[in-house]
Amino acid sequence: MKLLEIEGLKVSYGGIRAVKQVDLELREGEFVCLIGANGAGKTTTLKAICGMLRAGGGVLRYAGEDISGLPTFALVRKGLVMVPEGRGIFPQLTVEENLRIGAYARNDAGVAPDLERMYALFPRLRERRGQTGGTLSGGEQQMLAIGRALMSRPRLLLLDEPSMGLAPIMVQKVFDTVQAVAREGVTILLVEQNARLALALASRGYVMESGAITLSGEAGALLADPRVRAAYLGEAL
Repeated sequence: MKLLEIEGLKVSYGGIRAVKQVDLELREGEFVCLIGANGAGKTTTLKAICGMLRAGGGVLRYAGEDISGLPTFALVRKGLVMVPEGRGIFPQLTVEENLRIGAYARNDAGVAPDLERMYALFPRLRERRGQTGGTLSGGEQQMLAIGRALMSRPRLLLLDEPSMGLAPIMVQKVFDTVQAVAREGVTILLVEQNARLALALASRGYVMESGAITLSGEAGALLADPRVRAAYLGEAL
């Protein structure tokens, strides 16, 4: 089943069209990545999907429903959740308060068990549950941002540059967790500057340049494509 369908997406900032033509789809349970250089329009695309920016054209469908114009909070209630670039945690709140905020739209009995699940998934957060978010390291804050998103029980998880600014060992820990989440059946769309890592993890990928999708296919095929290797992996054609 197609969970996300994007056709001819266009997004502008003032008079500048940041996204010119994006056609993209995700099936239920897929792990898909979107790679490209800085300024290609990747983050803008994610923000349009999750309702943080209004599309200037095209079609956005989630679970068969046209979601163009729906606010972010309404999409969270439908299971479409984003972990933004820069993490976006609440620095003055404790780790546990940040996690509980992720479940603000829920009124079921599963919040407490899910909180324990987050602590099992991120043992470092259990150790720091009473600390304020602003005192955590960059890697711990990224874990907290992902944990907060998972507390909403997402059906589709958008991840924007989760490895940015992290030490290599912490990058590995974060992506081990992302893979575990994907194995549980959560559909993931990952935007990641580290193209090699993104294509190694995902099943399919899209390449974005100057606001448009220029290549797409199986992740392994893109990883072997000379054009991708030259542009994003630093290898000569």
